[in-house]
Amino acid sequence: MKNIVSFRFGISLLLLWICAVDVYSDENQAMPCWSFYGRLNNLKLQQPPRRVLLVPLLSREPHTTESPRWSEQPARILEAFYRSRFNAVVRLLRDVWSWKDYYQQVEQMVQQSPPFDRVIFISHGGFDGPVLENAVFWQDLQVAGGKGKLLQFSEAQPGLKNELSITYDVEKNHVFSEYMASRWPELVTMKSTDIWHLLKGLEKQIQPLDNACYQHYCSPDKLSTSPAEQHEYRLNLCELICRESLFEQKTSVGISPERFFHFTQSLSSLVTADGMIFFGACNPGSAAPVTVVEKDEAELLLNSTLAGGPHNSYVHLVSAATGRITAGPIGSSSAKDIVDRIIMFESGHPQRNLCIVAPAAN
Repeated sequence: MKNIVSFRFGISLLLLWICAVDVYSDENQAMPCWSFYGRLNNLKLQQPPRRVLLVPLLSREPHTTESPRWSEQPARILEAFYRSRFNAVVRLLRDVWSWKDYYQQVEQMVQQSPPFDRVIFISHGGFDGPVLENAVFWQDLQVAGGKGKLLQFSEAQPGLKNELSITYDVEKNHVFSEYMASRWPELVTMKSTDIWHLLKGLEKQIQPLDNACYQHYCSPDKLSTSPAEQHEYRLNLCELICRESLFEQKTSVGISPERFFHFTQSLSSLVTADGMIFFGACNPGSAAPVTVVEKDEAELLLNSTLAGGPHNSYVHLVSAATGRITAGPIGSSSAKDIVDRIIMFESGHPQRNLCIVAPAAN
């Protein structure tokens, strides 16, 4: 039984990685997304749309040549479509690099203009919603009882809180303690791995090496017993082992109901009661793969109790939380797929790979 669970877990991770089109092949379980709600006349939806908001989210994908502004091109195509086809008023959110950028613009927009019949996101995404660069939204350093603790909360997806903590003994090394006390605000713009390398570099400069330990594990005689290609790795390992650490750094991922409902409340304020929210990304309409539920697993939002969950998909979750019709692709989606699916939907064509959920269906 354990092997079967491990096999299923491995397959689910593979499917998540490749963003496969046939992520969920059981038609009966996915049928509510495209059968009954496949056509416009099955929905209590404002038609034709008179006001449309497009939200191209910008992000730099590491190790790719993709432009971080790729989402703006399909947004321009959809802008032209809604204006020419429906004579709709179309607005765009611009330069949304973080969720802070999104909230700032939404707050102004809600105060200055009426809600929209369609709010359409174009972005990278996953089973737990659209993704932006992980950005810190709260940071604090506290020193008490001789212990220092830096705590950071950040998010790439609304409702998923990434926590980073750095703890240290303020009496162990005063140079390190003074550095943390004066420089900790500068860490807000850095990735957790870069912070670790920075502090380890500082530690190497100011914390003495245990020479007896180093000679025991990494003396020339010891190195001669291992392959030459492993020497550098072994020396780096000895640097870590034989120098008493000045700090402990931990990272974890959890759910923040406050951040999630902050996001869905913004959507409710943007969309008319008979309007629609569309997430143009990979997998917002996909049923979550079968996984062993661990704290650091994906699909944390879907497997949570938020808005009466667990939910079958992110589309179901957002629809339940906002009380709005919500839609999104099943499986993978290119920029062209997003445009095609929206145009087909607005033209009244049912689609197999589009999940559409009305609040009454939750």
